[in-house]
Amino acid sequence: MPLVRRDPPGPQGAATVTSPVRSVEELGAALGSEGDLRRREALLASLLAIADASAAAALAQHLRSEDAGLRNACIETLQAMPDAALSVLPGLLSDPDPDVRLLATEIARTQPAEAANALLARLLEAETHPNVCGAAVEVLAEVGTSGAVKALRITRARFASEAFLPMAIDTVLARIGPGR
Repeated sequence: MPLVRRDPPGPQGAATVTSPVRSVEELGAALGSEGDLRRREALLASLLAIADASAAAALAQHLRSEDAGLRNACIETLQAMPDAALSVLPGLLSDPDPDVRLLATEIARTQPAEAANALLARLLEAETHPNVCGAAVEVLAEVGTSGAVKALRITRARFASEAFLPMAIDTVLARIGPGR
């Protein structure tokens, strides 16, 4: 006996397919509302497995969250996908919110040294918030090269009256040295 199709082929019987970008957006949205830590970890693992610009953007949107655990988990996940994170870092480092810029310096920490230096030097040249500068200087203490010297000197002059920043910058400059 032949098989008889009961539902006609075409749009009304076809399953809807969600685009990959839409799926990533849905994962990111679910991450923001998920309170169960195991489910949150599964969402983060899914975004890490995708590790593209859309996954990085889905994670980056949560750097504004009031939930410190979510913010930190998103930072750690972005750090684990440096290539994808590079697509959102310039925007994060120029975000109007100084807290977002400060958190973004932690993501820059895991970039290759050349990229981290370029990003953080650009940040330091224009940054007006001393705590954001302090966070960038802390990262440059680990990965700084001669490419950041000019920005460090500009920042030192701009924040000469701050108690901690000039001393921290002097320490980084001494480590980098004029020959590097």
